[in-house]
Amino acid sequence: MKRTNNIIAFAAAALFAASPVIAHEGHEHGEKDELASGETKKMSGEVIDMACYVDHNATGEKHTDCAKKCITSGLPVGLKADDGKTYLLIAEHKPLNSELAQYAAKKITVEGKVTSRDGVNMIENAVVQK
Repeated sequence: MKRTNNIIAFAAAALFAASPVIAHEGHEHGEKDELASGETKKMSGEVIDMACYVDHNATGEKHTDCAKKCITSGLPVGLKADDGKTYLLIAEHKPLNSELAQYAAKKITVEGKVTSRDGVNMIENAVVQK
């Protein structure tokens, strides 16, 4: 019985460990084009929670506590950049919320692949520059 439980536990662990790879391979990335290829850049600006920013233009010091709560709760996080554009910030196929909540309403610099499609701007694989 113990051996059977060990085999089942091992099989479950192996399946769990492989699930991110399986999930990533399960979707099509489509054709790469000039917009999708992007280039790695450093961008500076204010960390914002995208929900409050898009809904009621919430930015700045007066919105710090709310932005921290929204970012911590998992709402999309973005950068209101010095170039006048707003960018969605993501890591490599995962959110950055836990890392970026501490910077809510503060100015930071990130480095990552800058892309844009259909009016949506994104910095992918964003890394906070310290």
